[in-house]
Amino acid sequence: MRAAGVTEFGGPEALHLVDVPDEPLGPGEVRLRVAAATVNPTDTYARSGAYAGRDPVKQPPWVPGMDAAGVVLEVGEGVDHVAPGNAVMGIVIPSGAHGGYRENLVLPGDSVVRVPAGTDAVAASTLPMNGLTARLALDLMALQPGQVLAVTGAAGAFGGYVVQLAKADGLTVVADASESDEALVRELGADVVVPRGDDVADRIREHFPEGVDGLADGSVQDALVLPAVKDGGAVATVRGYRGDGSRGLRVFPTLVRRVAQDRAALDRLRQQAEDGVLTLRVAQTFPAAKAGEAHELLERGGVRGRLVLTF
Repeated sequence: MRAAGVTEFGGPEALHLVDVPDEPLGPGEVRLRVAAATVNPTDTYARSGAYAGRDPVKQPPWVPGMDAAGVVLEVGEGVDHVAPGNAVMGIVIPSGAHGGYRENLVLPGDSVVRVPAGTDAVAASTLPMNGLTARLALDLMALQPGQVLAVTGAAGAFGGYVVQLAKADGLTVVADASESDEALVRELGADVVVPRGDDVADRIREHFPEGVDGLADGSVQDALVLPAVKDGGAVATVRGYRGDGSRGLRVFPTLVRRVAQDRAALDRLRQQAEDGVLTLRVAQTFPAAKAGEAHELLERGGVRGRLVLTF
């Protein structure tokens, strides 16, 4: 079957269609025909070889992709929450040729749930990985209703989901945005919007002089944003940053692999999308054969919503 992958790590031009074998279906697993796979920044790192050292598979091809949506083809023994013919979405932990950018994919059953009602595969594919990452970030920080959360990169997929989920949790949200993104970030639910940039911590402190209770750093500013948080506050990071040990800050690297089989959490996200709590944002679609063009566009920056490959 076809997949979009690389046989040599490199730039966007390294992505091309490759042939990959069928994956066997085991107990507790689901096979789906993939209709859509979201393009995320982590996919560009995988394509370039940034994760090659931790991938147990050392032979090409390597297929990126952490989100997929499509139709169930068959289920393994013990799977009863989805059935052949159901429209589903799932989170993928890539390894070797096992990634979201392929026509046919086998996933653990607990990584797969139905798509939100009334949602097509393209929109549904944008929810699993970023939604679960946002949910995990909030769960790790464990803020209480009424506390204040700052969100950087609020116009992005992770940041946008954090804003919406935080508001649903009863938090006050201060978020950053460029002038062109301010309306979007307010629509997502931010109570206070400050200009993005290297001085965002100062801008946040202007509104909350004692500092915020927690911060989700979607823009990966790491040490630059720590001054926004009060002593002993919580920080969720998305690229492994662990803080500088100062002021009793509790820093939580947010690794979505930890919750890739948390079916209850994924299904709750599905319900929240159905209820209008979460907004599924698609920027543009590309046929899988043009995956390299999607990666090139994403790396240029400024994309609002997700780029999605279609099969």
